[in-house]
Amino acid sequence: MDAEAAMSLKGIYCNSLTQYSRFNTLEVYIGNVPMGANHAIRLQSMTTTDTMDTEGSIAQSIRMIDAGCEYVRITAPSIKEAQNLAEIRKGLHEKGYHAPLVADIHFTPNAAELAAKIVEKVRVNPGNYADKKKFEELNYTPEAYEIELQRIKKKFAPLVQICKEHGTAMRIGTNHGSLSDRIMSWYGDTPKGMVESAMEFIRICHALDYHQLVISMKSSNPQVMVQAYRLLVATMVKEGMNYPLHLGVTEAGDGEDGRIKSAVGIGTLLEDGLGDTIRVSLTEEPEFEIPVARVLAQRYEERKHQQTQLKNADDVELPEYFSPFEYNKRPSAELNTFIGGHQVPRVILDISDKNLKDPFVLADAGYIYSAALDKYNMGDQSIDFAYMGSQLPSFSFPGNLKQLFDYSTWQQLKNKTNCHPLFSLTEYVSATERDTALNLVKIKREDLDTDAFADIPFDKTLVFVLETNETHGMADQRAFFFKLAQAGIDTPVIIKRSYQFDDENQEDIALKAQLYAATDLGALLLDGFGDGVWIDAPHLSSKFIVSTSFGILQATRSRISKTEYISCPSCGRTLFDLQETTQMIRSRTDHLKGIKIGIMGCIVNGPGEMADADYGYVGTGPGKITLYRGKEVIQKNVNTENALDELIEIIRADGNWVEKE
Repeated sequence: MDAEAAMSLKGIYCNSLTQYSRFNTLEVYIGNVPMGANHAIRLQSMTTTDTMDTEGSIAQSIRMIDAGCEYVRITAPSIKEAQNLAEIRKGLHEKGYHAPLVADIHFTPNAAELAAKIVEKVRVNPGNYADKKKFEELNYTPEAYEIELQRIKKKFAPLVQICKEHGTAMRIGTNHGSLSDRIMSWYGDTPKGMVESAMEFIRICHALDYHQLVISMKSSNPQVMVQAYRLLVATMVKEGMNYPLHLGVTEAGDGEDGRIKSAVGIGTLLEDGLGDTIRVSLTEEPEFEIPVARVLAQRYEERKHQQTQLKNADDVELPEYFSPFEYNKRPSAELNTFIGGHQVPRVILDISDKNLKDPFVLADAGYIYSAALDKYNMGDQSIDFAYMGSQLPSFSFPGNLKQLFDYSTWQQLKNKTNCHPLFSLTEYVSATERDTALNLVKIKREDLDTDAFADIPFDKTLVFVLETNETHGMADQRAFFFKLAQAGIDTPVIIKRSYQFDDENQEDIALKAQLYAATDLGALLLDGFGDGVWIDAPHLSSKFIVSTSFGILQATRSRISKTEYISCPSCGRTLFDLQETTQMIRSRTDHLKGIKIGIMGCIVNGPGEMADADYGYVGTGPGKITLYRGKEVIQKNVNTENALDELIEIIRADGNWVEKE
C-alpha cells in the first residue's frame, strides 16, 4: 500500500487513529432503552435455560437484570420457543422487570416473524436465515449471484415489514463461522465476506426504509473480529450509513482466557470509539458476564469527562505496511536472535520488590527450581526478562532468563553476562558505558521531538521501552509507532503499561488490570505493533501478571503458549452441561500447546462457530456427541461417556498428542 493510500485510511473507520472520540451512530430504540448516538454503551447477555422452561428463564433473566444487564437475549430456534417468549415477557413484567427482550433466531424465518410481534428486538444471522451452510465449494456467476439476492430479499422482506409495523428493532449479526456457501464462493472465509454477508441484509432494510438496525461481526478470533468491524464501518460510511454496533467475541471460553480474549477484541474497538452495546460471551452463568462487560464499558464513560487530546499526535503519516483491515507486523530489526524481527514478543516481569535471596521466587515467573538438582525447569509460560531495578540477586539465574537492571546498578556489576541495562533517554545519550548486546531505553511519544532523541546513537543493541501517561494511552503509543515509521526507525519496541487503582477489593483491581492490559496491549499487537510486553501492576501477584501477559499474546495470536478452547457460552439449545464438559476436556488436554479445541453445546453453534478450531466436540442430541477435525465430521452420535476418549484418539492418530509429564 503506497503512502497516499495509507493516508486515506485515517478517519475512514473511526474518527481518528491517534485521538479518542466516540464514533457517531444512529439512535435506535430497543423498547424503552435507546442505544447508539450519545447514549451509554449498553450491556447485554443471553439466557442459558431452555426457552420452554418459563419459570427458569424468568428467574435467570431476573438475575441477569439485577446484575446490570440492559438487554436480555433468549434463543428462539422454532415457533414454540418464539410463542413462549410472550409468557416469559409477561412473567417478567408481573415481577416488575421491564428490560427489553431480544429473540435469537437462526434457521427459522417463521419463528423470527412471530418473535418480532412479541419482543423488542430480533437477532438474525445472514449466514443461515435465508441460506443453509453445506460447506460446499460452489461457483456463482454474477447472474446467479443476483438471483440469489432476489431470493433472499423475498424471504427476508416479510420480517422487515413486521418489525416496521411493531416498532421492533433488529440485529443483523454475522458470524465468522457461519458464512453461506454463496458468500464463501465469492469472498472466502474473510472479514470482507463477513461484511458483505451483513451488507446484503442491511441494503434490503435500507431500500425498505427500515433503519432500527444494530450490526455485529463476531468471530472467536479477535483479530478477524476487529478487522471485520473496522471494514464494516468503512463500508457503511461509503454508503451513507451509520448504524450502531453490537460488539462481542464469540465462544471466548471461560475464566481468565475468556475475559482476556473478549477484552482484546471488544476493547480494541472501544479504544477506536466504536461500539454501542457489548456482550462478553463466557462459558459461565450469564450474570457473571455483566461485571466484566461493565468494567470494559465504564472506562469509556469516564473518558467522556477526561482530557484525551494528544499534542502533536495527528501530525503523522501512516506507514505503508499498516492497514487496519489486515494484519501486517511492523518490520523491526532482529537483535541477537532474541528480540525484534521474526522473534515472538518477549515478556518482562518486575521482581525488584521480591526476595532475591530465594531462587524459588522465580516459580511464578515460569522457572521451577529444584534444590536437589540445583537446576531450573522451564514451562511454556516462562518470562524472558526479569527486571531487578537496583536489587542484586544472591543466587544464580537460569541461563536463558535475561536480567534487567537500572543503568547505575548495571554499571557496578562485576559479571555482566546475561545482564542488561535499562536507561532513561538522557542517561542513554550521555552514557560512558553501554552493553554490547542489549540496551533498553525508556521512552514516551513526546520524547521523539526532543534534542535528546535526536542525539541517540542508533545501533543493533538498542531496544525501546515505550511508556505513556496519557488517558488514551493506546492511541498515544500507536502514534509513537507511526512516527517511528515516518522517521525510518526499525528499533524493536517493548510496550509497557502501568496500572494502579483505588479500589479496595483485590478482585476488582485484578479484573480491571487484566481487562485494561488486554485492551491496551492487545490493540497494538493486533495492529502488528510491539516486540514485547511489560505489565506494571505493583498490587498484583507475579503469577497473575505473567499469566495475563501470556494470555494477551495468545489471544492476539502473537505467541502461542497453551491449548486454546473455543467454547460457547451455552443457551437454551445446549445439549449437555457446558461448564462441566469444558472443564473435563480441559483437564485432559490443557498440555497440548497450540491446539485449538471447539466445545459447542449444539449443532447450531457447531461447525460454524468453531470454524477456527483444529478439533471439535459438538452436542447433536441428548447424550450424543459429534466429533470434528476442523470442519470435517469424523464421528457421529458418539455416546457422551466415550466422546472425550474418542476425541483424544483422533488427536493421537493425527500425531498431535503428547502425554502429560
